[in-house]
Amino acid sequence: MTFKLRTKMTMGFVLIAVLLIIVTAMFGKIMLENHFTNYIIQRQENNNKDIVNLLTQQYISDNSWRTEVIENIGIRALEQGQIVKVTDLSGKTIWDAMVHNNGMCEQMLQHMASNMASKYPSFNGEYTISTYPATANFQKVGTIEIGYYGPYYFNDEDLNFINVLNKALLWVALFALIISLLLGHLFAKKISDPIGRVINTARMIEKGDYTVRSKENTTTKEIQELINTINNLSITLQEKDNLRKRLTADVAHELRTPLATLQSHMEAMIDGIWNPSVDRLKSCHEEIVRISKMVGHMQLLSKYENEVKKIEKKHFELSEMVTGILLNFESEFKEKRVKTTQSGNATVYADQDKLKQVMINLISNALKYTPEGGNVGVEMYEENNSAIIKVKDNGCGIKKEDLPYIFERFYRADQSRTRLTGGAGVGLSIVKAIVSAHGGAVQVESEMNLGTTFTVTLPNK
Repeated sequence: MTFKLRTKMTMGFVLIAVLLIIVTAMFGKIMLENHFTNYIIQRQENNNKDIVNLLTQQYISDNSWRTEVIENIGIRALEQGQIVKVTDLSGKTIWDAMVHNNGMCEQMLQHMASNMASKYPSFNGEYTISTYPATANFQKVGTIEIGYYGPYYFNDEDLNFINVLNKALLWVALFALIISLLLGHLFAKKISDPIGRVINTARMIEKGDYTVRSKENTTTKEIQELINTINNLSITLQEKDNLRKRLTADVAHELRTPLATLQSHMEAMIDGIWNPSVDRLKSCHEEIVRISKMVGHMQLLSKYENEVKKIEKKHFELSEMVTGILLNFESEFKEKRVKTTQSGNATVYADQDKLKQVMINLISNALKYTPEGGNVGVEMYEENNSAIIKVKDNGCGIKKEDLPYIFERFYRADQSRTRLTGGAGVGLSIVKAIVSAHGGAVQVESEMNLGTTFTVTLPNK
């Protein structure tokens, strides 16, 4: 799998590199040839001007010219691909390269055309003549015509330069391709190998091995995030699996005791060992009620978790609700000699009945685990467009290792608690389900033997 992934990534890198090299090479070739063409055109114009200056200097006076020097200049120009013709003011020809050596001129033009056709088959060139005035003492003394193959042409040296340049570009492209192959392989290996090992880790998690962790370390941020995500997923699944096993054990324990009691009592009465007296039937009835309560708690939790879309929100004051709940628990608080305090107020936008269930669960939970003579307080205020509710007690507290799991259904932080002291273990699960359905959050802070604080945050819009 890793090899296939690496091969595909390498081919991807190479394909991209090849496309970039081709595009870059073509663009570079076009740019260089355009610049070189402009240079050739400018060079042709400069050469023409140099010849014109040289020829103009050969004017003596009274329509008199140094014809021998003009001839030498014209021959040298002919060797460079320029056909010169000089005439005086009357139009009389002083010197003409075509007359001097017409065969050489024709041969030269054909050679230029052949050179251009060999490099650019579709090049549309023709014989071009540029005319310049010959001046002496700021006065025109004649006309100079310079003919050449235009609009521009490449001589043998120019063509050789272009060929060398194209070969250099080709070698650069080949070198870049080889480098791209090597770098593509290295980059693909750097990316694919960690991904391949993470895939193997994910497959082991898929098979149920939640203890496996990926120990990969990479400098690639996205891959490192993937590794961290897989590891966190493994940790979460392992925790959920442990909770599931614990839930199964807890439910089995909750059902085993009353069922065992019922079974023993019924068998004793069937065998005639016990008489079906009112007290014994009452005992059996209590066990049945206990099982019914547990099933009822499970149904209640399922109900709250499934009624997310049935929330009916409205604005109301929290203090009034909390005051009513505390009054309902007044006798229980007095019986345990637990003091209650209420402070602040906040307006919330929530389902009043469901939020009331949240407060009942939190306050009853605080009362249950607060010793005699303790304190339970409810604090309410608004902050950052949210309503904050804090339920505090100075009870026994919750162990640090249990804090992440107390909102899980049927979870009991203290395994020694009985059904009478520890409840069914769904109250806080219901709290979380209702608060989450409102788009809020519930958090807990606790220290052993110092107390616990539950904080509920609800958006008030």
